[in-house]
Amino acid sequence: MDFLTLFGLAAALAMDAFAVALGAGLTLKRLTGGHLFRLSFHFGLFQGMMPIIGWLAGLSVQRWIAAYDHWIAFILLAFIGGKMIYEAFREEQALRDPRDPTRGLTLIMLSIATSIDALAVGLSLGMLGVTIWFPALIIAVVAGVFTLAGMLLGRRISGLWGPRVEIFGGVVLFAIGLKILLEHTLGM
Repeated sequence: MDFLTLFGLAAALAMDAFAVALGAGLTLKRLTGGHLFRLSFHFGLFQGMMPIIGWLAGLSVQRWIAAYDHWIAFILLAFIGGKMIYEAFREEQALRDPRDPTRGLTLIMLSIATSIDALAVGLSLGMLGVTIWFPALIIAVVAGVFTLAGMLLGRRISGLWGPRVEIFGGVVLFAIGLKILLEHTLGM
């Protein structure tokens, strides 16, 4: 696989991470280096690990994963997005910071949801006989960079839109999950 093809594949896989990072950048009242590092590192790590896991899993589980990966991604993203929207409407919202999407279970769920497609790519690369180590590294780095860019862009937009951007962030996450679900179930 040539480098340009590999970079295109990595960029395509990183688009969900970019969109989720944009939503995270929108919702955080104060964006710190810790936020940037945690989300970029975890999204990059999961995007890099999933192709390796898929590659190692082999063809025997490909049909099972392909049948449910879109549902897993949709449920995770819809849950997190719905929770963000719900919290935006709570009365004490103005008195507290929104939940930090770069910590705890939310971080892990977002990392998994944005990297499910990379698992299928790993299975495909295994079927093609491509070694996985260099592609996984490129996928991880590109996902980390796209995540960082998404968060920084989200922060800039948030400064222009004001405090209700958490609702928008939740809607973005839900829309990404719905897009994944529709693409896989309806072939859109």
